[in-house]
Amino acid sequence: MTRLKEALAAFAAIEDDAACTAAVSEVLREWPSFGKQLRQLRQDRVNAMRAMDLTWPEIATIIGDVTPERAQQIGKGHSGYSRTKAKKAAEEAAQEPAE
Repeated sequence: MTRLKEALAAFAAIEDDAACTAAVSEVLREWPSFGKQLRQLRQDRVNAMRAMDLTWPEIATIIGDVTPERAQQIGKGHSGYSRTKAKKAAEEAAQEPAE
């Protein structure tokens, strides 16, 4: 986390507005790929901890701010994004007037 904060500070320190804008824009274009890589890395590490006989509650505590059930979902590769997207679609469908 420290390195990520340092990287953000480095972007902010770029004095040339155009150069900073271009650099930040490049990162934002690549962000979906970074998110996918981070989720895969987390899943791999969660499964490694599970293989070392850590319990789902212990892993949830390490992840922070998740339930043991969510930790298990992470280990299986289930992303929160899919659930959020499905929930939003269901809410929108429920708000549409019946014909």
